[in-house]
Amino acid sequence: MSSIDDFQAARIDGTPLRLADYRGQVLLIVNTASACGFTPQFAGLEELHKQYAARGLVLLGFPCNQFGKQDPGSNLEIGAFCEKNYGVDFTMMSKVDVNGPNAIPLYDWLKAQAPGVLGTKSIKWNFTKFLIGRDGRVIGRYAPKTKPGALAADIEAALASSKA
Repeated sequence: MSSIDDFQAARIDGTPLRLADYRGQVLLIVNTASACGFTPQFAGLEELHKQYAARGLVLLGFPCNQFGKQDPGSNLEIGAFCEKNYGVDFTMMSKVDVNGPNAIPLYDWLKAQAPGVLGTKSIKWNFTKFLIGRDGRVIGRYAPKTKPGALAADIEAALASSKA
């Protein structure tokens, strides 16, 4: 698989989502958790969504319970938490594994396209972020401690690109 367009996943309500439906847009994909020290990043992610959605940014949040069991709730509970506490309006996906034998294929591809520090392929913690350009290729991988607002310049550059 060579592009983000080759994948699909399930929305938080269980309905399928083909990432090819976002062809030509910029995507920001984040593995999230509801009870993590980085959980307040939902507010910054929502701000990015509000600021750039009209220009072509699509934000996808993938809840994950693999790090400290910090997202144990059901998809319904996670969705309600994100909406109530952070006003999340961007697309939340069904809870997934991002590492190990049960990792969804999308995350295996993202990790291969943009390895972490020292070439590591695994996701180290919640709120690891991947920015994908209009051409469907990974532009960058950002550490959990990188606040969403720090991605603004890279998002702006990706949105300015006419490559699709």
